Parts: sequence; C-alpha cells; structure tokens
Amino acid sequence: MNSRRIVLAGGLALSLAALAAGCGTTTSAANGTPAVKAVNGGTIVYALPPQTNINWYLPIVNSGYDSLYNFQLINQLYMPLLYINSKYAIDYKDSIASKVTYNTAGTVYHVFMNPKWKWSNGQPVTTKDVLFTWNVIQATSAKNAPSPWPWVGAGSGDMPNGVKSVVANSKYEFTVTLKQPANQEWYIYNGLSALSPMPSAAWNKYPNNITQEIKYLGQNGTNPHFDTVVDGAYKLQSATSSQSWTIVPNPSFPGQKAHAKIVFAYQGSNASEFAALKTGTVQVGYVDLSEWGARGELTGDNLFTNYPFDYQDIELNMHSNAQGGLGPVFHQLYVRQALEMAINQNAINKAVYHGVGPAQYGPIPTVPKTIYLDPKLTKPIYAYNLKKAKALLTSHGWKEKGGVMTNSKGQKLAFTLMYSSGNASTDAQMALIQQEWGQIGVKITLKPTPFASLIGIIDSNANAPKWDAAGGLGIIYGGSYPTGHTLFGTGGGLNQFGYSSPKENALIAATHKPWPNQQVNLQHFFAYEYYTSQQLPNLWVNQVGTINAVAKNVHNVAQYSNALTGYPLMNYWWIGK
Repeated sequence: MNSRRIVLAGGLALSLAALAAGCGTTTSAANGTPAVKAVNGGTIVYALPPQTNINWYLPIVNSGYDSLYNFQLINQLYMPLLYINSKYAIDYKDSIASKVTYNTAGTVYHVFMNPKWKWSNGQPVTTKDVLFTWNVIQATSAKNAPSPWPWVGAGSGDMPNGVKSVVANSKYEFTVTLKQPANQEWYIYNGLSALSPMPSAAWNKYPNNITQEIKYLGQNGTNPHFDTVVDGAYKLQSATSSQSWTIVPNPSFPGQKAHAKIVFAYQGSNASEFAALKTGTVQVGYVDLSEWGARGELTGDNLFTNYPFDYQDIELNMHSNAQGGLGPVFHQLYVRQALEMAINQNAINKAVYHGVGPAQYGPIPTVPKTIYLDPKLTKPIYAYNLKKAKALLTSHGWKEKGGVMTNSKGQKLAFTLMYSSGNASTDAQMALIQQEWGQIGVKITLKPTPFASLIGIIDSNANAPKWDAAGGLGIIYGGSYPTGHTLFGTGGGLNQFGYSSPKENALIAATHKPWPNQQVNLQHFFAYEYYTSQQLPNLWVNQVGTINAVAKNVHNVAQYSNALTGYPLMNYWWIGK
C-alpha cells in the first residue's frame, strides 16, 4: 500500500540551481501547451520539511520508516510497477507495467511488463525481479519476521495472505490469482502495486534461505550505499543524515531522462528555509503559513498551492498500557467525541492557515474534491461546541477539580501531546487546541518532537507505554485506493494506536469486494467512510494545503508535482531562463 505518514503542512521544495549548458531534450507541458526545449545540467536542492530526515532506502519498509519523504527519494531510484498520476489514474508511460487485465470476478490479474526497462547494470527488469519482491513480501509479512520487519503493507490489498499464487508466464508477463473475488480497482491500487520489481541479481544474496535474506535486507535498509543497482531515473550519489541527500541522473534510464542533479536538503526550521528562498539557495520551496505576510518578499519565485489527497489528525493511544494510563479512557467514544467538538477548525483555518486549511470531518478530505467524499461529510458530524463537549464528559461522571476533569477513580484528563516539531504554523495550531481543550477541563502538555523520532515512537506496539497522544501528522494515500484496512482495521500496519471495531473491519471488508457498478461500489465506500468519521479512530483536524515557491528559472515543477499522491516526477524538472 502506498499510504505514508506525512508532516502536517509539509511542503514541496527545492533549491540551489547552478545553470549549466548541456545537451537539450524536448519535453511537453502537462497542460497541453507547446513543447519547450529543456536544458540538461545544473543542481536543484529540494528542501524537506523542518527536522525531517531521510532514513530508509529500500522500496519495502516497516511502519517506523514509512514516511512520504523517504519514498519521495526512493521513487526516484526505483520504478513503480504502477505509477498513479495526478488524476488518480494509472500512467503506463511511467510504470514498469504496460497493461493489466483481469477477469470479471476479480480473482485473476495478468500483468504485462514493458521490456524497455533496464537496471542500471544493463540487465533487463523481468518477472524474476517481481517474484523476488513477492517472496520478500511474503516473508516480511510473517508474524515471526525478524526485526526490523514486519512489512507495513501486510494486509493491504489482502497482501500476501489473500493471494493464491504469483506465477511468471514469461520473461515479461506474470499472473496473480487471488483466493477470493476482489474489487478490481482496490486490488490493483493496494495489492498489485506492491509488486514493484527489486533487483534480484544484486540483492538476492541468500536464494535458499528467505529468513536470512530478509535479515540482510533489513540490515541494509538504512544503508544508502546498498542501492547501487537501480531502474529509476536517478542514482543515489551521497547521503548525510540531517544534512543532504544527492541524486544524479541515471544515464542508462530508458524513459524520460532526468535533466538535473537534485539535492534533498534538511531544514532546521521554516525560517531558515524561507531565508534560503529569498537568497536563491532554495529554488523550489514551501512557504509556511506563519510566513504568509512575508510572501511578497519572494520576488524571484512563482507561488502555487497544492492539496494532497490525505487526512490530518491527532492520534490517541488507546492501548491499555499507554503512557499516562488513559488508553481505556481514550477507547471510550464519548471522550473522543468531546475532544473533537472542542477543536475549532474554522478558527484555526482563519487564524493559522489564512484560509488554505479547510476543516476536515473524516478520512477523506473535503479539498481536493474527489468521488470518494461522502456528500454527507461536507459538514461536520461533531460541530465545534465547547458547552456540549464539556457536558458530554460530565454526563459520564467526570468532574472538574482544580481545572482538570477527574473521574471517580481519581484519574485526570491530563496528558502529553507530542507533535512534529519545526513548523511554526503547527506550533500555533497545537497551542490553540491546548487552549480550547483547557476550557473543557482537559489539560495537555505540548511536546514538539522531530518527525522521524515521533513516528519511530508511535509506530511500534512495543512503544505503547511511551506516549499518550500524537499530532502534527497525517496520512497521504499516495495512489492507493483510499479505504482503511491498514489505517483503522484491527492490527493494521499504520494502526498502532490500538483502535479496534468489528463493525469497522466489516465495513472495510465490504469495500474490497467486487460490485456490479461504480454507484454500488461507492455506496459501500460511503458506508465505511461515514462510520469511520463518526467513530473517530483519530481526531480529525484541518486539511492543510501547501504553498509552493518555485524559482522562475526552474521549469515543470507544478506540472509534475503530482500533489494528490505526493510523488513528483523529478526527472521532468529542469533549469533554464
């Protein structure tokens, strides 16, 4: 599954381009405008969100490393089996697969691979590489898989347990057969897409011992020097933690060849990134909404706003051994309802996000508009109302003592809220939520934490005793079918907060089944979406757009940013006049 954790309001950003003469190639703009002559050469530095590290380099991952920012780099090195474009459709031009066919029951899928794709060592990308990926997925999904596994995608697309067989029909064609009928779009987007080929000749060091093999891969997932054979438009040149990661064009890439070197640059703060935009050392960056009033100072940049297809949230630790002992309390729906009703999303949008942080009421955002948004969820189920929120707590026996709601056991609604640090607008959002919750007798202590450290804590059941709540985060669907098995299903790979509901599981399962037409399909999807919105497995917060700043001499960034999925096609970017 392509769902990844993101920092709240994380931006698309690049910087430092040195114009260099080189051979020119022709590229076409995505909006249908006449083709222009692209110039090869130069360096583009891509600014990561503040205090965000890239710390994993393989196409398969566990939950602790499953961040959008890791995969923005990984996807430049390795071609996806299926690339989902900005229209949320398969783009076969940028996919390993050239075609996918399936039967009406949704049980058999034939995948045809384009024979033009090559590894950087000159070897063709074949079904042998797909079968290697499949074997690794099976092994890393096992309950007894060695650390750092399990694979985060286990269960998504019913992978791997719902698969009866994966068989190579030829060098460039394979067939996947499922154990039971499946919604074809759901399986292709969430299951089949996981079978992106990995370089078996380079990586399959233990072909007769899969346990040893996945230990080997797990040990090298954090090693940037391991990725010497790639099939993407770029090769990894260097990586320095908390500093920079440099990718260079892969000269043997048979697709749209990359034009420029790209540096993914660590940012200590929004202020330092904004200063780099002003001086031109960041060419394509983001404008944090705390710097909204100063955006006019970026005279050398073009600005545009993107909305990813995601949801943004606060996660409550519902495990019985949660840090502050509030796990069973958070498991009570009325507590989550009270907390949701005490978040003034409209005020936050106005005061913090200047109108580009619309309210969100469930797992599907209201912006951008998609067919997946239940029309009933354009308005809140739990409208902001402090009086009702407080009354809901007192009606269940909570009493305010010393300004803090306390139950009959003496347990207080007081806990620590960690959130991703380095973002001034997130600081402001969390401060407003702290203030609002204080008015209903809920006392929170804010703890800003670097993104990588934060997800390292919350995305492991073993760490349940180490946290109460986490915010400043979200999930981007990243091209996956936006149902909730790994997100809200019992034991889902990204459900490390302990939410569990048999009805939720059943409604999710219904979205996986084949239905006679799109209308019926959406009826079942909306049933899942509405129940999830009402049950609050997470607390929903503003869905924040990203204001991007692109230097006027950097081209094709907006056209190929693919904001919906978060996976830009950087090989189309180039530096000119």
